[in-house]
Amino acid sequence: MEKKIGFVGLGVMGKSMAAHLIDSGCTLYAYSRTKSKCADIIEKGAIWCDTPREVAENSDIIFTIVGFPKDVREVYLGKDGLAEGASKGKIFCDMTTTEPSLDIEIGNELEKKGAAMCDAPVSGGDSGARNATLSIMAGGSDEVFESLLPYFNIMGKSITHMGALGAGQHTKMANQIVIAGTMCGVSEALVYGAKAGLDTEKMVQTISKGAAGCWTLDNLAPRVLKGDLEPGFMVEHFIKDMKIALDEAEKMNLVLPSLALTKQLYQAIKAQGMGRNGTQALVKAIEVLSNTEIL
Repeated sequence: MEKKIGFVGLGVMGKSMAAHLIDSGCTLYAYSRTKSKCADIIEKGAIWCDTPREVAENSDIIFTIVGFPKDVREVYLGKDGLAEGASKGKIFCDMTTTEPSLDIEIGNELEKKGAAMCDAPVSGGDSGARNATLSIMAGGSDEVFESLLPYFNIMGKSITHMGALGAGQHTKMANQIVIAGTMCGVSEALVYGAKAGLDTEKMVQTISKGAAGCWTLDNLAPRVLKGDLEPGFMVEHFIKDMKIALDEAEKMNLVLPSLALTKQLYQAIKAQGMGRNGTQALVKAIEVLSNTEIL
């Protein structure tokens, strides 16, 4: 843990992940788009950098977790980006959920400077980031994965090397496909139970103990029943993920009808101004379609 660590992206997920690295004893160089929102992590010990390039220049291993593919491209390949600060022996790890082809492209650029790249998107939401229980799915060489593993173990609980660069992102797409269908099913179940006059809290507790049991029922359904639509993971980011999955599926001549439908439902609630709510806000779309309210 003697290496100097860089971290770019201190949002809902990144701030907690960076805090765990600091708590483990890492010297951490940090950059995020809005410095004013990072006062707490700076107070905790993070060393602020004014550009991603400065983070790369000061660090041995650099982690990134930002919002959209365009943000990933800008952070790595833009002016004063991480690639400008790359040099031989440095390792970069993109934990954003983004296009597999983009991380491969960035990896090729970094390789020209003697640096290495890993893609390692995560699953587990804000609670997983806070509690260091994230599921981390990594793509890259064996050597790079082994170098990053001690740090993955600080931030997550389930860490899997899925294969070459890009394999982590493809695995995350499979994860998001499952979540999309599950979130739709849970939302429909909540509206159905409420309309049927059930005690919905008791209903969730009961069905979560059987074959319907899942992370979404345990973590997001209770938030819905409390009227809590604050983001652990934002609607607009989930729409981005579903679009990537559908685009990748099209390249492979696959048809994913339930994913396409769920994406349309999420786009509907985004159009109603709920793009920055949590993914559990999907229940609002089901309410509208059913002409009923549970919140």
